[in-house]
Amino acid sequence: MKTIQTKKDVIYLVDSFYEKVNKDELLSPIFNDFAKVDWETHMPTMYSFWSSILLGEESYTGSPFPKHLPLPIKQKHFDRWLELFHQTVNDNFEGKLAIEAKNRASNIAEIFSFKITSTNRA
Repeated sequence: MKTIQTKKDVIYLVDSFYEKVNKDELLSPIFNDFAKVDWETHMPTMYSFWSSILLGEESYTGSPFPKHLPLPIKQKHFDRWLELFHQTVNDNFEGKLAIEAKNRASNIAEIFSFKITSTNRA
């Protein structure tokens, strides 16, 4: 098992994860039918996002939360997203940055879920 060390590793992680997302019966409709994600544009953004977080590249600029606010997502979607992300990391990587990737993904899911739930209640 290898460690996350390079942008190539991050790209592999992101590609492997979104391959699972696109096959998932709960998440695929959100990404493909509702959000109509342009994968050609989205994937480089995700490479930059995760490379910035894990490798300190500082290549990502933007604010990811507002794009998620209009999506019809509930806690079960966050739970599944996180399950697939952790599974992808566990299947492919080990070490400090693998743990960091899972911790960051957990924090992102928790914060986004809280904000969406709070906004939709208001």
